Amino acid sequence: MLRSIRRAAERMRYGSQGRVVSLAPRDAEQVGHVLLSYLTESFLPTGGAGADAHTNVWECRQIARTFLDLGFAVDVIDWNNESFLPQRDYRFLVDIGVNIERLAPLLGRGCTKILHATGKHWRFQNRAEHLRLAALEARRGVLLQPRRIAAPGRGVELADCLTVLGDRMTIDTFAYSGKPCYRIPLSTTAEFPWNAAKDFAACRRRFVWFGSSGMVHKGLDLVLEAFAATPDLKLTVCGPVDRERDFNEFYRRELYRTPNIRTVGWIDVAGREFARIADSSVALVYPSCSEGCAGCVVTSLHAGLIPIASRESGVEIRDFGIMLSGATVSEVRRAALDLSRRPAEELRLRSRAAWRYARSYHTRDHFAAEFRSVVERLLDRRAVILRLVA
Repeated sequence: MLRSIRRAAERMRYGSQGRVVSLAPRDAEQVGHVLLSYLTESFLPTGGAGADAHTNVWECRQIARTFLDLGFAVDVIDWNNESFLPQRDYRFLVDIGVNIERLAPLLGRGCTKILHATGKHWRFQNRAEHLRLAALEARRGVLLQPRRIAAPGRGVELADCLTVLGDRMTIDTFAYSGKPCYRIPLSTTAEFPWNAAKDFAACRRRFVWFGSSGMVHKGLDLVLEAFAATPDLKLTVCGPVDRERDFNEFYRRELYRTPNIRTVGWIDVAGREFARIADSSVALVYPSCSEGCAGCVVTSLHAGLIPIASRESGVEIRDFGIMLSGATVSEVRRAALDLSRRPAEELRLRSRAAWRYARSYHTRDHFAAEFRSVVERLLDRRAVILRLVA
């Protein structure tokens, strides 16, 4: 699919409009145009396997492919493009929430505006970020830099509907608007075969924290403090902690000088080291304060790790994992200790159930099917409205 889209992306424009990638349907009569405000890099020839380290790269391509398959031509701009001005009529706008406020008044009432929500509402996220930083200050006397502040805006108010990556809690942050919200399953960047030889008796005391930027936002401070106080349990930290100098310096002792904590740093989930870490660990510990749907949790489920995660992570934990009800060091510690004391056979069954759930729900095929279903529903509704008007 990627190769065929890149062949279609022969018309790429630069200049005062910013970068614009124009895609045309190949095997269907063109029925209209779609403006996709997301990631133009998804369609560049320099993109490749490394560029798929985040789910949004493939998902952006698939959103375009959905409309192409339905006969639409697609213009793609970047989500933060502040200069693009529409030069044609668009039947759909798909935006992740930043550009819709600027573009909506320029597109007319005939354009269906879809906000593709990849995170929780910006008010929820920003409040959660500040509360976590304030809690750390009260607990340890240090005020660290906020790193996951979302730009405010009226995208939800201006959208006709939302496609939402996440669970019911994520959708609920948009409920005030009264706009239709369609839940779309997050895809995955990596799948792993089931490891039938995994020794759960041997790995029951080994845990992983795995995440990207925003260490306090994603609860690494809580996890480090919990494991530093629990020397019988071991923790592997996988994430770019060195990119956040203030956090890295304040938690230097826990990150680099605590015998039961090993800091790996950024890791390639498609590489052998991540597979080795997953195979030798029992669970992911991830008490994030705000996610649409946490890709690191999804990846960990695919790798057979049992999730110890916050409700705010946006992933359905079900009965195979442990849902954290609060954001405290003691609760994280208690949950890890509890899981480490479970029988090996129970751990195996939980791991298998987590893996099966990921393989059935968080897949590229499922994302593609659900997103297409939403677009077809919107097209059917539009056809009904046009018949009534006529």
